Amino acid sequence: MSFISARVSTRLVAAFLALGLAGCQSVDLSRNDLAAGLSAQSKAPVFQVGNGEIVPVRAGSAIVVDADSGKVLFSDDPDGLRHPASLSKLLTLYLLFEAIEAKRVTLDTDLVVSTHAASRPPSKLGLRPGSTIKVRDAMYALAVKSANDVATVVAENLADGSEEAFARRMNMTAREIGMRRSNFVTPSGLPDDLQISTARDMAVLALQIRKRFPGFVPLFSTESFDYAGRHYVSTNKLLGRVPGVDGMKTGFVNASGFNLVASARRNGRGVIVVVIGGQTGRARDMRVEQLIDTYLGPAT
Repeated sequence: MSFISARVSTRLVAAFLALGLAGCQSVDLSRNDLAAGLSAQSKAPVFQVGNGEIVPVRAGSAIVVDADSGKVLFSDDPDGLRHPASLSKLLTLYLLFEAIEAKRVTLDTDLVVSTHAASRPPSKLGLRPGSTIKVRDAMYALAVKSANDVATVVAENLADGSEEAFARRMNMTAREIGMRRSNFVTPSGLPDDLQISTARDMAVLALQIRKRFPGFVPLFSTESFDYAGRHYVSTNKLLGRVPGVDGMKTGFVNASGFNLVASARRNGRGVIVVVIGGQTGRARDMRVEQLIDTYLGPAT
């Protein structure tokens, strides 16, 4: 039995059910499409572990891209290496969406919780070793609660019990979709010197999710959900407060500062905004809101 009850609009629920549950049809986004948009504009070298590049602590970076064309509208050190923190869970979800599409799992598949997964530090659901969580509930736990234990559960169940093998899949997929300066070690984004990405790469990932898996996009608009008798509220405080904002994911570790990938649409236009390295959650949110207003116009 699933214990989930998510607060989303009737329109979004209908879209999720029609597109996400009925076969999980995807839209292909070829490398040519990517080359015509974000990735072609980066002149930074492909990141390689051990190449001596420094990842600064809590340094700011940002990018704004047109959600329909991929055109870069604004950037501030978009290729500078940063720690993505829980923005990493966007790629974990991407790989879970792929597994659903390929019918390796269904939304009702039970994922087994290992002792290692249960031991992950907060943020978490507090799953117990030997218990199970359904794929549908795991998706909400990642997108809304940003649960680290669930990230490891997903990784281990999709990669034969190995978080390391899942990380290799993350890196392979990242390169395939045009994330040239990223390296992933964990599915959660918990602190690791080699968990690395950039504002540009996160924008590429956000675009790819929205274009390849439109049926799952409403997941990122969820403001809260209930699981096993507990109520969880989204870490994205712009949802329901800033007009037009419809996703996607927050992140924080001490070395990164406060991060946010946000999507918004007003007056028929959409943007993806990535801000990394906010000194506080409030400062990050204000910066994202300012960029949305600048490139979509004030809310009416």
